[in-house]
Amino acid sequence: MKLTDKLSFEHEDRERIYEYVESHGTVERDSLHRALNLDPRAVRHHVAILKRDGYLNDADGDLKVAFEDEAAAEEHTSDEVDFVIRQARQEDLAGLVGAIRAVASSGDYIVAESVADVLDHEEVLLRHNELESRMFFVATVGDEVVGWVHIRAPELQKLSHTAELTVGVLSEYRRHDIGSHLLERGVGWAASNEYEKIYNSVPATNEAAISFLERHGWETEAVRENHYEIDDDYVDEVMLATTV
Repeated sequence: MKLTDKLSFEHEDRERIYEYVESHGTVERDSLHRALNLDPRAVRHHVAILKRDGYLNDADGDLKVAFEDEAAAEEHTSDEVDFVIRQARQEDLAGLVGAIRAVASSGDYIVAESVADVLDHEEVLLRHNELESRMFFVATVGDEVVGWVHIRAPELQKLSHTAELTVGVLSEYRRHDIGSHLLERGVGWAASNEYEKIYNSVPATNEAAISFLERHGWETEAVRENHYEIDDDYVDEVMLATTV
């Protein structure tokens, strides 16, 4: 299932099951009937239909939303660092939040801070519902999450061609092209899902992020003066975008 696919359910209980799994990330199949107060036979039937229609995956009794890109992983080597770029999994949650907070700890990546706060609150990585869709890809070295790219799209018709992107890499793993590969994966995924414009907003003090995006063809669309207050100073917001 693509994140741009419209959700359509022929049965109310089927929709309830999808919404419950979507909001929890991973759900034990055998616990659904108790959680939703449904007949176990009906749950098995509805889950089978949701799997058939590409809404859910069932891995050894654990249900999660089926996202099209789940199996794709890219292996890279750069300056003696071996890393993998792949779609994030629910079990990456703690490592991913830790990486985002580490990158945002300097205080000049406000949007990334808000992404980490949302993940901490919801405890779910990938979302596709009537309000928003979001996708994460991670860079891993061994079992450690060392970077991410995040694409978020509101489910509003007038904004359906746009998506917001954040990207970051732990400081000790920079200068190995990990950020470039993450950005390429995120923009490529957005293009394949028919988004036309990707944007990112950072404080003007984050010169490294602005330079990084500009090197990859992004352009400044607007500057909002004194939009942030960082360490008692007012700082402009730089809004960058690229078309895909």
